[in-house]
Parts: sequence; C-alpha cells; structure tokens
Amino acid sequence: MKAPLMKSTSGIRGIVGETLDPPTVVRYASAFGKLLGRQTTIVVGRDSRPSGEFISHLVTSTMAMAGCKVIDVGVVPTPTVELAVLYHKAAGGVAITASHNPAEWNALKFFNSRGEFITKAEYGRLEKLASAGTTTFAPHHRLGSIVTDDKAIERHIVSVLKLKAGGPGKIRKAGFKIVVDAINGAGSQALPELLERMGVTVIRLNCKGDGDFSHPPEPTPDHLAKLGEVVRKHHADLGLACDPDADRLALVDETGRAIGEEMTLALSVAYYLRKIKGPVAINLSTSRATADVARMVGSRVYLSPVGEANVIAEMRRRKAVIGGEGNGGVILPESHFGRDALVGAVLVLSFLAESGKSLSTLAGTIPAYCMVKKKAPLPEGFERKIGEVEKQIRGRYRSVIIDRRDGIRFDIDEGWDQVRKSNTEPISRLIVEARTDALAGQLVSLVQKAFR
Repeated sequence: MKAPLMKSTSGIRGIVGETLDPPTVVRYASAFGKLLGRQTTIVVGRDSRPSGEFISHLVTSTMAMAGCKVIDVGVVPTPTVELAVLYHKAAGGVAITASHNPAEWNALKFFNSRGEFITKAEYGRLEKLASAGTTTFAPHHRLGSIVTDDKAIERHIVSVLKLKAGGPGKIRKAGFKIVVDAINGAGSQALPELLERMGVTVIRLNCKGDGDFSHPPEPTPDHLAKLGEVVRKHHADLGLACDPDADRLALVDETGRAIGEEMTLALSVAYYLRKIKGPVAINLSTSRATADVARMVGSRVYLSPVGEANVIAEMRRRKAVIGGEGNGGVILPESHFGRDALVGAVLVLSFLAESGKSLSTLAGTIPAYCMVKKKAPLPEGFERKIGEVEKQIRGRYRSVIIDRRDGIRFDIDEGWDQVRKSNTEPISRLIVEARTDALAGQLVSLVQKAFR
C-alpha cells in the first residue's frame, strides 16, 4: 500500500510519482496562486533533491500562468525562503522540500506574507480551493512572470551575523574548527559560508549540494556516525549537521558523540535568555531540559501542539523571545518566525565562545533525562487506542496532567509520555522522557500495551 499524501499546515507531502504527481502539484500551486490573488508576488525555493528541479518548474509556471510574479531563489534553505518573502514584500512563498523525509519524497510548504507557515485558517481555504479540482489561469495578456534572485543566501547570512545576541567577534577569537555535514542538501553552501565569515575553520562533509543523501536525512544520533568519525580524525571542536532543508540543526561534541538534536534548542535557549529575558514557547514533544533551563532564569514556558505553525502561533500569543521544537529547530523572532539551522549555529557557538568550555562540558550543564523516541506504522483505530492509553494512565497515576491537543501527552513528576500522529509521515510517534532508564522503559511499555 503506497504512502498517502500528507496534508497539513506543514504542507503537502508525498512520494514523487505516486501521491505527489504533476496534476497534484499543479492543482495546489494553482490553488495557492488563487488564494493569494493575481498580480501578487510569490517566492519559490527548493532543497537539492533531484525531483525538486522538475517540481519547481511546475510550481513557478503554474503560478505565473495564474497571473503572479514569481521570484525563484533556487536551491536554498527553507528559512532563506521565509526571509526572502519578507525582503521582497511578497504575498507568500513556497518551499519545495520534504525536509527530513527520504529522497523519494518531496513536498510543497506554503508561507504567508509574514514569511511564516500558513495558519490553520489559511490552510483550510487552500485545501478547499485545491479540493475543488479546478485550475484557474490568467488570459494571455495578464500572465505573470518568473524572475530569479541569486542573493537570497547572502542576505540570510548577513542577517544572522547581525543578531543582537550573537557573538561573531567572540566566535572569531575562539578559532573553532568545525565539521559540517549538510547531507548534500540546501545547507551545503549557507552553513559553511556563515561559519567561515566568523573565522571558523570548516571541514566540509557531504556539502556538494547535489541531493545525494549520504545517510538517512533525519539528523538523529544514529545517522551521524560518520560525522563523529571525521570530528575525531581532525580533532575538531564539534560537528554540525542539518537536515536537507537546513531548518534543523544537530550537534556532535569534540569526542565525536552525537549529543542529540534536543540539545540544540536547550543550549540556544540557555544562552539567549542570558541576554534577553522573556517567555519561551516549545512544542509538546520537546524535552523538559529546555523548559528547565528557561525556568531557572525565571522565564515562563508555554507548550503548543507539534508543527512549526503551532509553535509560532503560541510564540506570538505569548510574546515569546525564543522558542522552537526539540528536533533541532530554533525559532528566534529577532531574526524571523521560522526554524533556522543558521540561527541555531550562531547561538550555540556564541555560548561556547563566551563560556570557554567544550561542547561536552557545556552540554553537561543542561539537566539530563532519558529520552526514548519510537515510530511505528499508523494503526487502525488510532483514536480508540489513545482513549485506552488515557484510561490506563488515569487508573495507574493519581497525580497526572493529561493534554489531548496533539494525540495524548501525560506528565507525572518524574517524566512524561506522548503518542501522536505524525504530520509528515503515515506513522505514529511515541516519545518518552524520564529521570531514569527504568521509568522510561515502564512508560514505553504502558503505551505499547494499549497499541497491541
């Protein structure tokens, strides 16, 4: 059975040639052009996977024929597209990328005029237009246009170097040697160039930018063994890895150990709140470590359902100064409202430079938990099984906080457990975090028992 077309505020995502085929791309591109209106400007960019070039032609041509002015920024990180929307004062943007999904997948991510993922209401209107199945094009004398912009990455780098809480000067003085694994994705140019502008000696690993994914694209510890080897070989200070569209960042310490993508956000928050105080917003799947470091300095922490659009909405609602998702996605409003591997890199390196500590030592100052992440094919009767999980939890724990906004998450004093449907794959995700390995195992078993 082929994977379905995944549809949400995170975009439409499917396997190329199966659920993501030319008619589907044209239908959604036409719907988005109609949603934004004729004679409007739309920015389009993509990651490096080979299918992106052909899908980009479909998207840009469809929107131009709908009467829109299309600005093609080429192969760039997703946050670069978001910043380009703001720079060009565009009505919206499209990033053609399936992010952490394997190479056979691709997707259309839609952004509004604020350079942010479209809201639930905006997505609802888009889906209604796309589901109607009709494409609307302009007459020949009112067709749009397609122009290119090859300066988008340069502007992105410059903007990150100007962050108030960043420390390019101190990073330069520290004289870091860093290995970058961009998995030959859209960060292959941007991330190494940013580091070199700050005086970092960069050793490039998988930075050809040709879309040839050298390992599974999600930057989890299991996939970063080679990066660890190269860090040790070159006696580097650390390694940085991003996903194919460079909105997520993972870290490898000086010993070659992948310290987990959760640590990127925790360290970024710990550093930034030293400079600028204020609330923090993270998603329900993010480690308690980030909430702990925020609360240590008196910041309030708010939780949202998973999904960048949901986190951003919560950040705006709470006037959060920093936030993000525990998958390595740092969101810094000072820069823009979007996950950004370049922003995360500058914050972490600034923290290292100012502390004078190694990454392993600095990571050791962050509260430690045992975290287990599992995924499985989406089972039939998912909602019924969620109800069974809740029933078991209430019968087992007297003092428990239950949140049903995104699957089910329950918190007890010593840990928490969440099971939810993925927004990007036809799977369920289970995340457990606890003070001890033993308790983590118990919490995993509790949920798995209900899903048998």
